[in-house]
Amino acid sequence: MKIILTAVNAKYIHSNLAVYTLQASAEKAGVFPEIREFTINQSKDSMLRSLFLAYADVVCVSCYIWNISIVEDLITEYHKISPETKIWLGGPEVSYHAEEMLEQYPFLAGIMKGEGEVTFREIAVYYQNQGNGMEGKTLEEIHGITYRDADGAVKSNPWRPVMDLSEVDFPYANLKKFENRIIYYESSRGCPFSCSYCLSSVEKQLRFRDAELVKKELQFFIDREVPQVKFVDRTFNCNHAHAMEIWSYIKEHDNGITNFHFEISADLLREEELALIGTMRPGLIQLEIGVQSTNGATIKEIHRTMQLERLKEVVKEVQKHENIHEHLDLIAGLPFEDYDTFAKSFDEIYELRPNQLQLGFLKVLKGSYMYEHAKEYEIEYHSRPPYEVLKTKWLPYEDVLKIRQVEEMLEVYYNSGQFCCTMAALEQEFASPFCMYECLAAYYDEKNAFAVSHSRI
Repeated sequence: MKIILTAVNAKYIHSNLAVYTLQASAEKAGVFPEIREFTINQSKDSMLRSLFLAYADVVCVSCYIWNISIVEDLITEYHKISPETKIWLGGPEVSYHAEEMLEQYPFLAGIMKGEGEVTFREIAVYYQNQGNGMEGKTLEEIHGITYRDADGAVKSNPWRPVMDLSEVDFPYANLKKFENRIIYYESSRGCPFSCSYCLSSVEKQLRFRDAELVKKELQFFIDREVPQVKFVDRTFNCNHAHAMEIWSYIKEHDNGITNFHFEISADLLREEELALIGTMRPGLIQLEIGVQSTNGATIKEIHRTMQLERLKEVVKEVQKHENIHEHLDLIAGLPFEDYDTFAKSFDEIYELRPNQLQLGFLKVLKGSYMYEHAKEYEIEYHSRPPYEVLKTKWLPYEDVLKIRQVEEMLEVYYNSGQFCCTMAALEQEFASPFCMYECLAAYYDEKNAFAVSHSRI
């Protein structure tokens, strides 16, 4: 019985933590699935060729917002050339509308919903038993799946209870597969907050991996001088003791090479944590700080917990030591955020002078609170992934277009880091930073410069 785990990543340097964790889980049960990783930039024919020549009995595909369109096309064509192969999907992009997916794609065997390690292991054992003529759990007995029974009827089993995170198997025993690629790692699952645009708010049970186990695994990366380890924890510092223990270990065992990336809530940082990270080697850690908006009505409506003034204090304190790269995020298209309030949010965060200021757009994710209330907010969004906002009750499409142009100017003239002196001087000529980038965008528009591919020179 040959089982393939398939991932389509956004870039070559990315790796798919999910499929490697699922593989490790299945191996514990004596099933040894293979992994086929692709990127969204590869041709569909090359992916089809790779899957076809694997001659698999079962193919399981990891589905996310950045790859679902490609996955849907890929499985449709793959089924034509390998109709006997059982095709399963899993991941956040299919978990919350599994029955609809099975109706839309009648050749699918099933969908694995939510947390997949135990579910995939049981599916893998089920197929291996079938191949060996042995008895075991039937599909009816496996939690966390929606599947097609022997008569072709779609059946939905109960979701699987969340697991103890310390029981998740370490997927990186063989690091040769990850040379020149980012290592993704998780020390917690779930999120303490309920931000309406985020799928993490759907899963309320926040869990942490045992700290001693985390330290042992981080040492594995440190000993092998892995260039970067990116924590995928939704809010790494939501537990003070957990964050302090891991940050202290990283500092004490710094190899001078490995960088660790964390997504944090800045206003939750305590003085003890600030003092610790202030003494770290430049480049040891980098911080991604989600702000999303500074408009009080917006923050309240999206159920986000944030003390804005404290966040500003913390960012300034972090910057004092000039040893940590910080990356701040804003989201356009949120409820109660119009063009003027977004410009104000932009100016307030720009004033903090982060190393990177990322300007993103609301994505209306299936299963999220925002998805359920889209009509109430009069949100129109793209029907295809990544489901980005087109307009809202407060932000017409014309304003979305203008903000997109501001975003492009921000990337070229601020986030590139190539025009620091010029922009500092230019800012003096405008009423606000947002106004400056708005005028730059208007100039580009006038000169038709958005349509040109510019070299650095």
